[in-house]
Amino acid sequence: MPLDPCPCRATEPRPLAYESCCGRYHTGPLHLQAPTAEALMRSRYSAFVRGDLPYLLATWHPDTRPATLDPDPPGLRWLGLEVRRHADQDADHATVEFVARSKLQGRAHRLHETSRFVRLDGRWHYLDGDVG
Repeated sequence: MPLDPCPCRATEPRPLAYESCCGRYHTGPLHLQAPTAEALMRSRYSAFVRGDLPYLLATWHPDTRPATLDPDPPGLRWLGLEVRRHADQDADHATVEFVARSKLQGRAHRLHETSRFVRLDGRWHYLDGDVG
């Protein structure tokens, strides 16, 4: 039986299975330990796809984290992720530009964001982002 492909669609050189890609940061010994801001961003996209709200909250910077997150509306389908750019400002600050596509009630949607990430106590956290 084939393994589930990872929703983030990372390839090295072929598509990776969820368990060996973002899944390893969602659970198990590498839980919450994404090694780069880009890996964290990809794992957060996969968490959105899988409805893993606790992971999303745990990887959100405490200064900007909402108290709760609502689940996706019924029928929302995530269609894909494109990472356009990743840049480290220094050892503890980075940005990731991405486009995430989804579809709801027959309408296509795009989220184009440049996200800011900060490393606290050795762990990357999503801080905020500029939608554009």
